[in-house]
Amino acid sequence: MYVKPIDQSQQLQVIAATHACIQQAERLFARDFSKPVIRFDLSGRIAGMYRLLGQQPEIRYNPYLFGKYFDDNLANTVPHEVAHHLVAELYGWRNIRPHGTQWKDVMRRLGAAAAVTCRYDLSGIPQRRQRRFNYSCGCTTHALSAVRHNRMQRGQGRYLCRQCHQTLVFAGDTEIHQQDTATE
Repeated sequence: MYVKPIDQSQQLQVIAATHACIQQAERLFARDFSKPVIRFDLSGRIAGMYRLLGQQPEIRYNPYLFGKYFDDNLANTVPHEVAHHLVAELYGWRNIRPHGTQWKDVMRRLGAAAAVTCRYDLSGIPQRRQRRFNYSCGCTTHALSAVRHNRMQRGQGRYLCRQCHQTLVFAGDTEIHQQDTATE
């Protein structure tokens, strides 16, 4: 049985918390920041994601994880994603690590813990399943994602084993694995 995603009322609370966090930053940094588009369209293990589409900043939230852990996500995921937005506007994208010194400083100034990942019980959360392709080297078999497999098939990428340093070669069969844990 799946967890129910947050309703429209809770989405409005998340939007208000996101805007309040940006307003707090405007006072702290004595400058204006743009308002990102806020979407509730993430699924799987990721609670939130910041990205820049062209010139439009966007924060995406997982309505299912918010549904199961609303208060924790309101307190932690919202400032985490807002901090990414602020760092992008303050420092740009070049030579900035996603969870580097600048991001940690913004998190500290917002009064939030600079945690990079969250550990939630994901039972009841819809999971995206990703196809993996078996590749081999001189010492083992590797399960590459569909993205890496397609790059290799088009001749746009070459991957080496970290142990034996041999080029990975397609092994022929495929299997389905759950997506790896990731936090944006």
